[in-house]
Amino acid sequence: MNTPLFCDADLAGRIELAEAQLIEATVRATHRRLGNGRGFVIPVAGGLATFADDDSPFNKVVGLGFGGVPTADELDELEQAYAAVGAPVQVELPHLADPEIGITLSRRGYELESFENVLGIAIADRYDVTLPDAIEIRPSGDEELEVWLNVMADAVAVPDTQGVPWREEFPHDTYIDAERDAAAADITRYIAVRNGEIAGGAGLRTTKGIAQFAGAATLPTHRRHGIQSALLSTRLADAATAGCDVGVITTQPASKSQQNAQRNGFNLLYARAVLVKARQ
Repeated sequence: MNTPLFCDADLAGRIELAEAQLIEATVRATHRRLGNGRGFVIPVAGGLATFADDDSPFNKVVGLGFGGVPTADELDELEQAYAAVGAPVQVELPHLADPEIGITLSRRGYELESFENVLGIAIADRYDVTLPDAIEIRPSGDEELEVWLNVMADAVAVPDTQGVPWREEFPHDTYIDAERDAAAADITRYIAVRNGEIAGGAGLRTTKGIAQFAGAATLPTHRRHGIQSALLSTRLADAATAGCDVGVITTQPASKSQQNAQRNGFNLLYARAVLVKARQ
């Protein structure tokens, strides 16, 4: 049995840096695609404030907590930037971050809206993957990008009802565009096949020893047949091959995704509080 991974502030900072780099790469891909000059990436206290496009899931402040407390001037700058594009300010703040940051944001009118969980696992040197009968997991190349995008969008459009629901929902086209831009951030894509039919998909990004399990989704008719666990175990094996020592996955609290991750050896490392300041 694997020993649960212990997460201290150093490991959390390492994970949050990888997350910020993923968001930045995705947002800059959106900027290149649109070319309208509205987007921004603003460094702030070791993290980033990013705006990709209207209603994008990548409009947020990430990576705060391990590079000092943002100053009033820094917060003024990013709040003005979001106000200029008509967007609220959404901060994803790890509970292992400097507690002074939460106090500072609360005093400026930020309100707690939700939580998300970051789970992790110490990756073994190698994995022997045995998939259930009738299930195949394979890489999905650029020639299959449109298929992968639509499978993911169709799957997330019918969310699993277990656990706390996602606070945000995005239109089909918005989700497609966001995932297309994320594909530019060195994410390896996977397709799950069950009984000869495409059943779901997932992503994996590896950077500096961190394996980011970048989303996974199963079409409703194929749920409860081991697809999620098969996608997880396959990506764990690939992360080990890539030399990663830590794997991370972000889930909603008490969700089916969290349950599947814990069945595969992940444990809860920390939670992120989602703090929002409404449009000015």
